[in-house]
Amino acid sequence: MAQHNDLGKVGESLARQYLEKNGYTILDTNWQYGHAEIDIIALKNEILAVVEVKTRTSDHYGKPEAFVSKKKIKLLKTAVNHYIDQKDLDVEIRFDIISIIKNQYTESLEHLENAFIWF
Repeated sequence: MAQHNDLGKVGESLARQYLEKNGYTILDTNWQYGHAEIDIIALKNEILAVVEVKTRTSDHYGKPEAFVSKKKIKLLKTAVNHYIDQKDLDVEIRFDIISIIKNQYTESLEHLENAFIWF
């Protein structure tokens, strides 16, 4: 596996641990629909959090959350619509980003709730 893929998996694991520690129930991870993949789908207080995890070794080229493209957002919206239909859920939906910087010297995690609009 490529080193950047390893870093991504580490980041997703850290994000899951963070969410669980903060009262979220993880419903699915790496859930795929078409060309979209939702990193984490979690539930807390009747809110379905669709979580995109971005992990980088530094913020030299920008914060990790800056790398969520408009195309990715569109794919996530399409995928979550299919997910809630498939699971027959009646919940409020929120799109979050968990931004992680991890290297041999530092590890930081920032949870950005409502990172972009549902519509």
